[in-house]
Amino acid sequence: MLTPRFPRSDASHFLQRKFPILTPRSRTRRSARILRVVREHPARSFRAPHEPTVQVAVAALILLIGLALPTFAQKKHVPPGGNIAVVADERLAALRVTPNLSARLIRRLGRGKLVSVRGTTRNREGVLFSHVVVTRRTSGWVQSEALVSSGRNGDDQRLAHLIGGTDEFERIARARIFLETFPRSALRPGVLLALGNAAEEAAAQLSREAPRRFERREIPTDGAPEFSYYMNYNGLDRYNRQGVTFTFDRARKRFHYDGAVWREIVRKYPDSREAAEAKKRLAVLGN
Repeated sequence: MLTPRFPRSDASHFLQRKFPILTPRSRTRRSARILRVVREHPARSFRAPHEPTVQVAVAALILLIGLALPTFAQKKHVPPGGNIAVVADERLAALRVTPNLSARLIRRLGRGKLVSVRGTTRNREGVLFSHVVVTRRTSGWVQSEALVSSGRNGDDQRLAHLIGGTDEFERIARARIFLETFPRSALRPGVLLALGNAAEEAAAQLSREAPRRFERREIPTDGAPEFSYYMNYNGLDRYNRQGVTFTFDRARKRFHYDGAVWREIVRKYPDSREAAEAKKRLAVLGN
């Protein structure tokens, strides 16, 4: 069966340009149906969309998708059920099949992992375990001290004590868990100050490590600015994921914490003891 022919019109130009497969020459059934509709309904002629308009629409769609993906990626998975708790001490976060330290290990739970607590029990050794649901298909027993919950009395104090560890990144990560889990705790000013102090200590450590990676002979003189290599140093990545950012002193080639939590202390808790210390820290930064 031959495809019906008709005078060249705006519709045929548009179809032949945009959809080269759907042309009379292809002699396919699909092209025949499309062209038949155009011929039988001349009043409803196909008008080619204005190309800049199409390009703008496509660009807007890509932009929306780009903005949405990071949001979905950063959103934590909330397990089914109530009594949500978060893993704060990953050293104790071994998920086991029974409430026993010698029981078979199912998996390790990472710091910051959300779980749903279904019950607790104390075993013969006196160790308190929580029965938790991690996903719809994964559940088990984990030592209760590995978890903190906003609904359990004293957990904010226990986590604040854990923040006093020696490693600056561990302090930052646990402080971030505290701030997300206990929005109304009276200990927040002290935790904010601890986070800022740990971040400044991390800046000093990064300042010692980065120059070893970027020796002058390795940086092209006619390429990207030297300071941009430092600001793209991969040692900053894990801090960035914790919401901690740094500035860079080009003259001294040193990193400094940007002071965000110190400003938060001064703004939200101006009469606290921590506010006085935060002001001193900001003065050093020149803010």
